[in-house]
Parts: sequence; C-alpha cells; structure tokens
Amino acid sequence: MEDINIKQLTLAVRTIAEEKNLPEETVLSVIEQAIAAAWRRDNGERDQEVRAELNTNDGTANVFVSREVVEEVGSDAVEISLDDARKLKADAEVGDTVEEKHEVVSFGRVAAQTAKQVVLQRLREAEREVVLEEYEDKIGTIVNGTVQRVEPRVIRVELGKATGIIPQSEQIQGEFYSIGSRIKVFIKDIERDNRGPQLILSRGNEAFVEYLFRQEVPEMETGAVEIKAIAREAGRRTKLAVNSTVPGVDPVGTFVGGHGTRVQAVMNEIGDQEKIDIITFDENNEQFIRNALSPAEVVKVEIDEAAKRARVYVNEDQQSIAIGRGGQNVRLASRLTGYELDIETAEAPKPAEPKAPKKNIEDSLLNAVEDATEE
Repeated sequence: MEDINIKQLTLAVRTIAEEKNLPEETVLSVIEQAIAAAWRRDNGERDQEVRAELNTNDGTANVFVSREVVEEVGSDAVEISLDDARKLKADAEVGDTVEEKHEVVSFGRVAAQTAKQVVLQRLREAEREVVLEEYEDKIGTIVNGTVQRVEPRVIRVELGKATGIIPQSEQIQGEFYSIGSRIKVFIKDIERDNRGPQLILSRGNEAFVEYLFRQEVPEMETGAVEIKAIAREAGRRTKLAVNSTVPGVDPVGTFVGGHGTRVQAVMNEIGDQEKIDIITFDENNEQFIRNALSPAEVVKVEIDEAAKRARVYVNEDQQSIAIGRGGQNVRLASRLTGYELDIETAEAPKPAEPKAPKKNIEDSLLNAVEDATEE
C-alpha cells in the first residue's frame, strides 16, 4: 500500500497552479477527481457515483459515495435500503440520494497510478481550455502558424501557445502543406466535444479571402469600398462582388490595385491556381446577374423573383464561358447573386446588327473629310 500524503498533495495544488498558469480551484478539482477515481478503483465499483473533497487547511481527504434510497436493493453499489439510509440521514425517504462518507488514508499501487493518469489527462484538458479561451477573441481573424503535422484528414498547425486543426473541408484543394512551413490561417471556431476543446482553422472559406483583401485594401477600413458578397471554391475560383460608397471611386480598380498588385498579393497567399474574379455589385438584380457571370457576355436576363430563379440568355459562343469548367462559373454566380441561374442560348446572335450603321457613319465622316480636303 502506498500512503497518500494529503499534505504533499495540497502543496502540489499550489505548485501545479503556478507552473501551468491555472486557477487553484481548477487544479484542486482535478486532484479531487483523481482521488475519487483511485478510491473507486480500490474499494468501489465502476458505475458508482463517487466524489472527493480535499481539505487544504487540515490536509485530509474524504470520499463521498452517492446511492439512491430504494425499497428493494438490486445493486449495492448504487442503491441503499431505507433502513440503512436512515442511519446516514435520519429523514431519508425512498427516492432520495444519500451520501456515505469515507476517509481516505492510503491507496493501492494500481489506484495510485490511476490517480496519476487522471491528474495528467485532466490537467492537459484544463490547460487547453485556458489557452483556447485566449483565442476566443481571435475568432474571425487571421494569424500566422507553423505546420506541425500532416495527417490524412487534418493538418495540425501550431499557433504559438495553442495548436489548431485545418479539417479537409477547410483546406485549399490541391495545396501542399510541408511540415515546418509558415502559413496564414483563419480562426474559424472553437469546437468542444468529448475529447476536449479544439481550435478549428480554415484556409478554404470565404472569410479567409475577405480578411486577406482587408489587409491589402486600406479603403475598406475607411468604408470607401466594401465587399458585398463572396462565393468561393477554394483552390479553383473566387468571385467577389464589390461596391463603392464614394462617387467617382472605381471599386474593382481599388481591389485589383495598380498593375494588379493587391489582387496578386492575395493570390500569392492562396496560390496561383485559384482564379479571382472581381465584379461590380449592382442594386439592380438584372445588372448584378450580368456582372456576376463575367467574363461571359449576356444577351438577356429574365428574373422570376418568387422562385429566386433567373433565365440567362447568351449567344452560342458565350455559353461555355458562362457555364464555366464543370459548371463552376454559373455555380459561383448563383451563390454570389442568390438566384438559381439557368443558362440558355439566344436564338440569333443579336449584338452583330447594330455594328453595321456605326461603320456607315464613320465611312460617311471619312468621305466628308476627304471631300473637304479635295476642295
């Protein structure tokens, strides 16, 4: 038997709390859980409800076993007869829960090991929880990280104090992550499940692209230009609908930057394999749909407002451009505008007709100039 030195444990609470930067109550509760688990291992049964109390003042530990008061006892571990219950609590009734107190003096070797395992595991969880609380404020921002491990379904990224994961759904398709490389990641969420809290990171969502543009386009901070909508298929294509709130400011030009420097800076981060289309947002839905389908030229748009659908007519040579590879252009345009878009071919190539008279005007102008010079 190993004597459990409660005095030593009490001291350990303070030391651990300081070392791990955890509140003393958290560490105390972890050690109490460990004492309960160890006691259950030595004296109790698996499904027993056991809680422990560590008294840091006088250095004693007690364990309390909860049992339900029943008329007929089926399992001694979790049930107690009314007569026995009344010995513990005079006014006990059937259906109540009573606690039986046991003083903890010593543990068997195996139970002591159990206690140690529980302490280590719970402390790790508590530490993670404290660290992640610091990241709670950073949700929705981009931070720098280092690729720590590449697994089949997730990439583990170290962010200084904490480690987060990029699930497959949040990765950029076709992007290669090498261990030790520095990458920017968007802090998407903190997921809490049975395995403890987990920091969910993303490089594949729309917000990642928006945040990158925010860093490149100072006019977004002043409110002169804004992103009205984003649709993205990470690693393939992103469509951005942008708008200007200041007359005379060209929103698309502002986002593209002189010689395309701003859009290039974003592409350097997300990879050149992903195309970025920046289009002008328009309050007029028909015009917005036309813009969203660029680079395709649209002949006519018929909107069914009730069904949130639109029929878009394009000339035959524009059809494949409007639909895009694997339907990507029309899919992203639909998501961007909020309308289900059906691409159809226009009967006749209409844009060809108005060009003819233009030529005639130019010709007659030239003729007139020639006549004038001859005179």
